[in-house]
Amino acid sequence: MNCAKENMRLYAITDRSWLKGKRLIDQVEQALKGGATCIQLREKNLNEEEFLKEAFEIKALCQQFTVPFFINDNVDIAIKCGADGIHVGQRDMAAGDVRAKIGDQMMLGVSAQTLEQALMAQRNGADCLGVGAVFATSTKLDADAVSHKTLKDICDAVSIPVVAIGGISKSNMMKLAGSGVDGVALVSAIFASDNIENECRELLSLSEAMVKI
Repeated sequence: MNCAKENMRLYAITDRSWLKGKRLIDQVEQALKGGATCIQLREKNLNEEEFLKEAFEIKALCQQFTVPFFINDNVDIAIKCGADGIHVGQRDMAAGDVRAKIGDQMMLGVSAQTLEQALMAQRNGADCLGVGAVFATSTKLDADAVSHKTLKDICDAVSIPVVAIGGISKSNMMKLAGSGVDGVALVSAIFASDNIENECRELLSLSEAMVKI
């Protein structure tokens, strides 16, 4: 399944750390109303039953907005809920094994920190790449730093969409201009906001300006 570059513009990754008494599905709806172009459901601590229930609910919401819905890491949940895509990291199941398990009808996103990893992911069936951390991030403390040069080298070398991730905010996003990325993946920049809908509008506008430079 092909992954459209336009769907990478504002890639929102959920995080329960920022719920502040709200429901995750309500936060996701606000992000979608604000223009989020892709949603990734990231859950590390829910049991399978709760995760699957939530996945079905958020998938249905994404369908209303015609926005792709990805599951982070959990291939079985992605298959069971019929997600549009699954995203895996370098420490998770190998991309080739994931592709063999999900077939051709689901998008496969893979994290990459080096040109070698990016090229290998593409060879093994990845439809899109998440490259980072491009800036220091408190969300994923074990993430390796990726230089602007490496990010550009990856974008120049692969034919699939690339989204930058890691520590990106309104204040530094334009530093990614000229790298060739198709958009940004954000966690706290979206979900820590008190007004997620408005924040997404501003972030999407910045991202669209950034990719045109």
